[in-house]
Amino acid sequence: MGTTESTARRCVIWFGQPSGTEQGSLARSGWPVRVADAGGLRGRVGLRPGDAVVALADLRQGDGRAIEAMERAIVEHPGLPWIALISAETPAHEPLAARILHDCLDFFTSPIDMPRLLEALARLSEGWPAPSAAIEPDMPGMVGRSPPMLAMYASLRKYAPAELPVLITGETGTGKEIAASTLHRLSARAARPFVAINCGALPSNLVQSELFGHERGSFTGANVRRIGHLESADGGTVFLDEIGDLPLDAQTSLLRFLQEGTIERVGSSRPIRADVRVLAATHVDLEKAVAARRFREDLYYRLNVLRLPMPPLRERDGDVVLLAQYFLDTFQGRHGGGPRTFSSAARRAMRQFAWPGNVRELLNRVQRAAVVAEGAMIEAGDLDLPHGGSENGRADEEPAGLGQARTMAERDAIIACLRESRFNISECARRLRISRVTVYRLCKKHRLALDDLR
Repeated sequence: MGTTESTARRCVIWFGQPSGTEQGSLARSGWPVRVADAGGLRGRVGLRPGDAVVALADLRQGDGRAIEAMERAIVEHPGLPWIALISAETPAHEPLAARILHDCLDFFTSPIDMPRLLEALARLSEGWPAPSAAIEPDMPGMVGRSPPMLAMYASLRKYAPAELPVLITGETGTGKEIAASTLHRLSARAARPFVAINCGALPSNLVQSELFGHERGSFTGANVRRIGHLESADGGTVFLDEIGDLPLDAQTSLLRFLQEGTIERVGSSRPIRADVRVLAATHVDLEKAVAARRFREDLYYRLNVLRLPMPPLRERDGDVVLLAQYFLDTFQGRHGGGPRTFSSAARRAMRQFAWPGNVRELLNRVQRAAVVAEGAMIEAGDLDLPHGGSENGRADEEPAGLGQARTMAERDAIIACLRESRFNISECARRLRISRVTVYRLCKKHRLALDDLR
């Protein structure tokens, strides 16, 4: 009944009694089945880091042991993706069945359409790796398994040991400071200070003093000597956030430090050596700032030795629900009580939202929803996100013909755009205003072989 825990990488947790045919078909297709009993799922196969697991609620029969196991799983494993297997006799009015039917992500009736079930399993397992598998073990705060994030993790590990400046770019709220602190933590400087400075928040008349320090009496109000941020981080790392907002005179002093490794306090002409690695971040286009003479070209080249682009949340397919659950678990771990997971309508709304404020916006919405939500699960309305469907949170059913027409229109649109862009994936994504990852996902969904189309 399934494979051993040492070899299973994915599985179906079946709550109920599968037939031999059903279990055998899944196993032969690479989805071993583990039948849950009243003992629940703690420590069972499918819950290790790296495993992909989908729960199947067999509601065709009133199996008491399966119902008890379902109740335990709902409480102990919030966010677990559920598929429901129903029949005409399914007691949808019973509380547990109603809850499962409300939050499940797909439905099947007997006899099971096995190709469609396998497609659903692959889709759902990609969106829910076990929480510990979604977090990089050596990178606290880094959550996500999308291709852009995996590429960024590889860059972080490659750049961390190098004693070179790194320019971190990306939109507001994408996690640039977390990336900088991760670079420091993975470097040989980890035991030394990490100093983060928001250049845009420094008063223009005190920027030099804040960064490089000052001597007593060097200006009005300088009653004592002050050690600047760069000097205080000696042996460690300085993170200069919003470097594009740094005034030109401070840019000149920073350039001198990068070239010579020395600083001069305001009011002093004595150079002081400081061993500091500089990481910088910006959400503005520094190339345009250089062209407009708002940013020194030579400083730009000094900072842009290694470049780390942070992907926006809208391009991180599948990560938004993982991040939301991580933020919710963290919040409830500190404050306790409240909902522990999201409804299917809320997850759908999160996946469809553009997230202009990126990860920071998601964090704020999840924390607010954790406070205001009144139900057992967070709904789309609690997140203040637009959502369609009926009042119970489930999308209204549409006629089969309309759904098929929409699918064909989507397929025709992606084919036409690929041809117009001469099969340049980046250009196709730009024209459709979606990510490159989404283009590949749509090609896979509609079984479009790019080589054949070319």
